[in-house]
Amino acid sequence: MTLANRCLALLAALLLASGAGLPARAADAPPGACPATLNHTFARLQDEKPQSLCQYAGRVLLVVNTASYCGFTPQYKGLEALYDKYKGRGLVVLGFPSNDFLQEKSSNREIAEFCENTFGVKFPMFAASHVRGSDANPLFRQLETQTGTSVKWNFYKYLIGRDGSIVAGYNSKTTPEDAALLREIEKQLAR
Repeated sequence: MTLANRCLALLAALLLASGAGLPARAADAPPGACPATLNHTFARLQDEKPQSLCQYAGRVLLVVNTASYCGFTPQYKGLEALYDKYKGRGLVVLGFPSNDFLQEKSSNREIAEFCENTFGVKFPMFAASHVRGSDANPLFRQLETQTGTSVKWNFYKYLIGRDGSIVAGYNSKTTPEDAALLREIEKQLAR
């Protein structure tokens, strides 16, 4: 091995050990590994560019269906605080706006502006889609099938472990500050 190749190998090992240079996948996820739960692509809310959920393999995910005109809409603040607090340990909150309950703005641009300007949302958000019934997006159909629980209202939450297994579903009344939810997130992050 040449000196240049040894230097590159050492640099790569250091980056992997520190977790640096890994854009969205945790350092402990095997390269190319994508659990079936995450094997979906959705348009990003802000610009509608396709985003593979596989980029979150190896992370703990809290998947939430959201809406702008709901009594639970203030949960955005708690979800952002939760994401900010735990993102360094591997938690990602994924927001999926939906008008299934007739409480969402009419365009993705309006939703994105509302989320950013009203609640300072920085966690990943995806373009509006259906989250229940036969028109539900493929991720929510899968979450419903695997948990046996369908979305009953806005801000329903599903917790997904690092290995892609669905840990639990939480109803809309479960706030991001809920002690039981926080305990389970901590437990999943420790794995």
